[in-house]
Amino acid sequence: MNRKHPLDEERLQAYVDDRLDAAARAEVEAQLDADPELAARAAAYRRQHKTLHETFDAVLDESLPARLRRPQSARRSPLLARAAAVLWMMLGGGVGWFGATTLQQGGARLAAAPPMLPREAAMAYAVYSPEVMHPVEVGAAQEPHLLGWLSKRLGHRLRAPDLARYGYRLMGGRLLPANAGPAAQFMYENNAGERLTLYVTVPRHAGSDTAFRYAEEHGVSVLYWVDRDLGYALSAKLGRKQLLRIADGVYRQITL
Repeated sequence: MNRKHPLDEERLQAYVDDRLDAAARAEVEAQLDADPELAARAAAYRRQHKTLHETFDAVLDESLPARLRRPQSARRSPLLARAAAVLWMMLGGGVGWFGATTLQQGGARLAAAPPMLPREAAMAYAVYSPEVMHPVEVGAAQEPHLLGWLSKRLGHRLRAPDLARYGYRLMGGRLLPANAGPAAQFMYENNAGERLTLYVTVPRHAGSDTAFRYAEEHGVSVLYWVDRDLGYALSAKLGRKQLLRIADGVYRQITL
């Protein structure tokens, strides 16, 4: 394998996003040809990239809400207008991304969970839960290795909750890129082949307060919360009450 430029995460992402020149792209392709694991990761990122575009490109064609529009005379520059559009898209207001509600649990106060968390979790679920051959990077048979690896990458000790009482068994997990850095995804499956994922990341703004919140995107239900330094999101095609019951069990295990 060509070691002139090690294929780190940033370089792999640049390759998938077509941000490399011809020489650099050829070098990366040679590395992928020599490493099936890296090639599989690149293919997974391409699928994720495709799904993101298919799901959210339509948002770019939506006009700004009236309350964000300014009179022509008050507009400073096209750059400012574009920045406002991007900000609106990131906030997700009025574009039908998520209708989130707060679910207080056990008297806990409201947590400032960033809306990016459920979006990322739902997208990761949509991309990887249908996978047949490669739903996870590391299988449950290597759980100690999986937890050690993901804990090291996120800088926090992670746990894969036991969801057997809810009819789900751990399949394994994978490392994912997130807005604030690396994220971990643990995937579970029941006897009917239905899948559920626990997405864990380190949000930019964390806190000690905890409250469950609910969001839904294209039929994917997400219960998410922030607890101290980590953000958690449980995703599945389940009803809110059923997912809340499982989320409560997850919360109790990870806070032991």
